[in-house]
Amino acid sequence: MSLRHTIDYFTAETGIMPGLAVACGDRRHAAADMGGVINRQGTPLTEKSLFDLASLTKLFTGLLVIRLKEEGTLDLSRRVTDYAPEFTHLQGVTVDQVLGFEVSLATPERLDQQACASNALRVLHQIVPGDNGDNRAYSDMHAMVLSRVLAGASGMTWEALLQQKILHPLGMEETFTVAPENRHKDLVQTGGEHRIISGRYILRPDAPPGVPHDPKAALMYPECFGHAGVFSTLPDMIRLCQGLLAGKVISPEGLRFMSCNRTGRKTTSGAWTQFLGSQCYVKHPDQYFSEIPVYESSAAIGLSGFTGHHLSVDVETGVFALMLGNRVLDRLTTVTLLPGQSLADLGLRPDGTGQVCWPDGSKVFSSVDYVHHKDAHFHRQVAQTLGLSP
Repeated sequence: MSLRHTIDYFTAETGIMPGLAVACGDRRHAAADMGGVINRQGTPLTEKSLFDLASLTKLFTGLLVIRLKEEGTLDLSRRVTDYAPEFTHLQGVTVDQVLGFEVSLATPERLDQQACASNALRVLHQIVPGDNGDNRAYSDMHAMVLSRVLAGASGMTWEALLQQKILHPLGMEETFTVAPENRHKDLVQTGGEHRIISGRYILRPDAPPGVPHDPKAALMYPECFGHAGVFSTLPDMIRLCQGLLAGKVISPEGLRFMSCNRTGRKTTSGAWTQFLGSQCYVKHPDQYFSEIPVYESSAAIGLSGFTGHHLSVDVETGVFALMLGNRVLDRLTTVTLLPGQSLADLGLRPDGTGQVCWPDGSKVFSSVDYVHHKDAHFHRQVAQTLGLSP
């Protein structure tokens, strides 16, 4: 099977996504394929299509931290407040602890429920640390704090650092935090997101063109806070992956540092905590929970994006895997079941695929649990394409 199987499975066969682009390769060569549409008008997905990268944005933040560390501009052992004094409750927290999700970070109020960006920024500055314990360690807050640390250390905005340290050197000319108006026609639309939360049927309103899907990033737009909000094309993201493998952004040692497990362990109950590195996921002992595919090593770093993405780069094997999808447009993305309820009660298959009947009578395709389809229908094809063991 080839990468075309991945496209066909996620689009035509299951309806999980209306459009998808995938790629894999090494520092010099890449195989890629794409198919489907980017909007309700049926515009075909092309190499010019701009994906909302969602949490893949965090990879840029992590890379910028390591880049400034390697340049001697940023000391990871120093306190957050040495670079960003506005975070008054983080006086005892180091940059490294935030980078590796080693502390929990929480705001007194939800950022995405604030009336405006200035209110959200005020609440962000009130963020407090805590102990992860056995709880979920990953959050958007860490990247948001790091974006201010980067600005304090460099005297530049996050966007300017991104352009100077990553985009320009790699020739990524079609990657934006604010998409030019003449490129709005190329945006992969993320409107019409459906959710079923404990019996409540929720349809999120469409955002204006170019505004990120992530609620916090949308509220802060056009400023980017490093957790979400970057838009890019498949060719540009291939340039990023190959540039990382070629050592053009940070050193191979820097990538290995990012891949060190900071949070993962087995709890007393026998459950696993998340395996996280420096603003990324790292290899998990249980493949079911691993964002890093089986054909990549413990030196790999990876991230996913809510809108339907995967990116992993392995400095040891020298390969990358890239999936840019759209599981949001007119799709059911999230289900929280009532006690005793099953997916079958909603008309879905056990794997989350199928269609649900919305209260207005319309049929809505489901992308629920799409992440667990990636191993069999993306990573297996990547492994075969690269000649690696799946």
